[in-house]
Amino acid sequence: MKKLILAALCGITFTVFGQKKAKTAEKAPSIWVTLTAENWDAPGANAEFLTHEGRPALKILPKPGQVVLKNTKFSNGTIEFDYIPTDQRFSSFYFRYKDSKETELFYFRTQLAGDSTAIEAVQYSPAIDGVNLWDLLPQYQGKANFQNKTWNHVKLIASGHQLRVFVNDTQRPTMEVPRMEGNVTEGTLAFEGEGIVSNLVIKPGQTEGLPAYEGTDPVAHDPRYLRKWQISEPAVLPKNVDFSLDQAPKAETMWEPIWAERRGMINLTRKFGMSKERRVVWMKVNIISKTDQKKKMAMGFSDDVWVFLNGRYLYVDKNTFAAPIMKEPAGRCSIENTSFVVPFKAGKNELTIALANDFYGWALIARLEDMTGITVE
Repeated sequence: MKKLILAALCGITFTVFGQKKAKTAEKAPSIWVTLTAENWDAPGANAEFLTHEGRPALKILPKPGQVVLKNTKFSNGTIEFDYIPTDQRFSSFYFRYKDSKETELFYFRTQLAGDSTAIEAVQYSPAIDGVNLWDLLPQYQGKANFQNKTWNHVKLIASGHQLRVFVNDTQRPTMEVPRMEGNVTEGTLAFEGEGIVSNLVIKPGQTEGLPAYEGTDPVAHDPRYLRKWQISEPAVLPKNVDFSLDQAPKAETMWEPIWAERRGMINLTRKFGMSKERRVVWMKVNIISKTDQKKKMAMGFSDDVWVFLNGRYLYVDKNTFAAPIMKEPAGRCSIENTSFVVPFKAGKNELTIALANDFYGWALIARLEDMTGITVE
């Protein structure tokens, strides 16, 4: 009982049976997770428990669904395991896993195994209300030196808001996440996508000095970002309708404020959650200009955008993943997506945007080239 209390104080609670205890660390016991059927939930029969190359192993089969560790709550500490990610597309590891809708996630794009220079070999992403936000967070992907036919050693350190990941290198991080973006702070562990796992150990509370507070937002002090908008409730677009001004705000439309998150992003997925139907939302902001002047605006968006200035069309575009029209970087939401000129008149200008979404994350980022002669209400 004393060991369970100690583990809980260090960010993890175990009530599982069959776990083997490693040598006690200075602050908290490390937990070797037993890779046997009674410890794991695999409702889709997508797991086998076997001996692989002389070691006990969990084999995740090429079937949909997560293989979930039972009766476990992990918050802060270190997780290590050996891994052969054999899936044809993605081999995924979940932590702070509340359920399939709310979790943190680190995964391998396994088709890039052996390519130590591939910019998107691995990625961190949260799931919010069942939406994987990979397309809103292109900054959290990178290179990794891994193979898909031999063992790789994976180590993750979670401390409060921050995450540090090591793949086949215990000295230099493969990925550093200054602020994890999920809605969850604790949960269990899970795997998905074909692969083989061995030597899974959890070290509660052992964060190796990684701060719990969030790291620096690189644009936090940049005044050019439009960070506060008025926003309508989302509306479902009729089938076979790309866009219609019939969906435009009416006099009775209710508006509420929404503020940008890190990197100036208005995260609509966090606010409105998942939808299986294509939806559009309207956003507006008043901008006061001292003179008639033109300003370039950079914009990131997912997925389709219609921009109006003082009630007149200004800009229309799409960022459709895997289509020729998709924007850099690779159809993801980024301030690099596009830019256009805004002809402000002297006085008050209403900038209105319709933003539609039907694929993964839903978001907008807007930044003026400078704020000379400009005031945002």
